[in-house]
Amino acid sequence: MSVDPVPARPGDAIELDLFLDALNRRYHYDFRSYSRASLIRRADLARERLGCANLSEVQGRLLHDPSVLPDIIDAMTVQVSEMFRDPTYYLALRRDVLPHLRTFPSLKVWVAGCADGEELYSLAILFQEEGLFDRTMFYATEINRRALLKAESGVYDIDRLPVFSQNYQRAGGLGSLSDHYTAAYGRAAFDRALRARTVFTEHNLATDQVFSEVHLISCRNVLIYFDNTLQDRTLGLFAEALARGGFLALGSHETLRFSAHAKAFQAFDEPDRIWRRTACQEIANAR
Repeated sequence: MSVDPVPARPGDAIELDLFLDALNRRYHYDFRSYSRASLIRRADLARERLGCANLSEVQGRLLHDPSVLPDIIDAMTVQVSEMFRDPTYYLALRRDVLPHLRTFPSLKVWVAGCADGEELYSLAILFQEEGLFDRTMFYATEINRRALLKAESGVYDIDRLPVFSQNYQRAGGLGSLSDHYTAAYGRAAFDRALRARTVFTEHNLATDQVFSEVHLISCRNVLIYFDNTLQDRTLGLFAEALARGGFLALGSHETLRFSAHAKAFQAFDEPDRIWRRTACQEIANAR
């Protein structure tokens, strides 16, 4: 079993705790239940970006200069994704999950931790190609405001498009990815129609509650940054939000097998990390 690394100096652990407490008490961003190993790396990145000697200096700037908050949140969150990432997952959605979703008269999809929006646009294109887009509402949520604004813009560097296009084809795309964007000046802007049915909003899985009943939750490669307690809280939110028979999709290295909420789900396509909400039952008190 791997062990999270500890800060090199005795005082570093205290500095990290005080920094996280200040971030929570001053601005209500609660990272205290994130994986310790991830926190150490991300906090050190924040220190480097602000040109500070230590986290105590970062904490002082954070408390007295609100303008540094966006840079700190950028450092503390991870926006690493690509369109149709893990193509077999999208292929499984197309072939196996969407036939079940078609039975609902209207649909709601929650993309939790949407980062810069790549996953949202992948799902929107998929639902459009499968004729479900017009009766679906998408909720794209993210803790990082800058990332949320980028997701809403739907604009990406053109040099990322070859990988996006390869993934799209491997995910069973019915046409060409270029059908969905226009390119100019080194940037690719995805069709505004793809976000016409999307609500972009801030939501913190560590502190916020369920906001709607949904039929599909796609939260991929987010739980790996949480400790066990926050993972259980998050999965409890998802169990509460999903309609009976709804689907939960996690990242390729994530599972709910050992969660307090495991009994609320049944495996649907475990290799592609897709579970289905079982009959309604009391949600375990793990939040």
